[in-house]
Amino acid sequence: MQFKDYYQTLGVEPNAGEAEIKTAYRRLARKYHPDVSKEAGAEERFKAVNEAYEALRDPQKRAAYDQLRSRGYRPGDEVQSAPGGFGNGGGYDFDEIFASGAGGAGGGFSDFFEGLFGRGGFGAAQGAHRPPPRGHTRAKLAVPLEVVHAGSSVRISVNNKALDVRIPKGIRPGQLIRLAGQGEQGDLLLEIEYAAHPQFEVDGRNIIYTLSVAPWEAALGATINVPTLGGQVELKIPADSEAGRKLRLRGRGLPGSGGAAAGDQIVELEVEAPKPSNDGQRKAYRQLAEAFAQDWRGD
Repeated sequence: MQFKDYYQTLGVEPNAGEAEIKTAYRRLARKYHPDVSKEAGAEERFKAVNEAYEALRDPQKRAAYDQLRSRGYRPGDEVQSAPGGFGNGGGYDFDEIFASGAGGAGGGFSDFFEGLFGRGGFGAAQGAHRPPPRGHTRAKLAVPLEVVHAGSSVRISVNNKALDVRIPKGIRPGQLIRLAGQGEQGDLLLEIEYAAHPQFEVDGRNIIYTLSVAPWEAALGATINVPTLGGQVELKIPADSEAGRKLRLRGRGLPGSGGAAAGDQIVELEVEAPKPSNDGQRKAYRQLAEAFAQDWRGD
């Protein structure tokens, strides 16, 4: 299998911090999202970006990847894996679990990713050195936010057998789902975590979404369709809005459980000036510059 440079994929340096990696991921995921991008090969780029972020967002996964990368591999170099994953060194082999790809942001991870972390991302970097409770097998299951919001099923493969796992609506990270008799010697305990999402971030039960608006939309106000986990809704942008302003869509976050109220979706505005692509647009920018000839920065 061929080595992949995940830092190169995201366009960041190997010493990049968590915030820089997250920003790069969100920018590229928006750019290459299949529902938005018209570029050739956008879907494959989108999958590659998701895979890179899945490897680098978790400190344990990133440490395992950095250890392999430090051996001097370059993109395209052939890498030989050890049984149970690179650098596994023992523990439990999760190679047959989550073969459907439900354990990641976009699914369908490469052979390199699965060789390093185990199929679906559950290998040495996910704590395979920690023995599970006696008689049981324990693993993590990364669930898409849409599934958490709606409450539905995901299909996983355990010991070459497909299983539909019911995900309760509003389930929280760290909660366990028990599949009786599906472990190596007892039950299979699935610890829930949220899969990385190309558009949304999670803050408790609130969903955070960054919306790019044009300068005239921020200045004059506008009504824009924005995505939520329950589908698109109209959002009114007040006039004289500035970058960083936060607008709230009540009840559009993750649902509550046990009587808890649903969270909200927080929309943070990002003012972005479109790049002119023709003479008419450049003329409009010149007219705008003349109209704001006085120093608008207020220095």
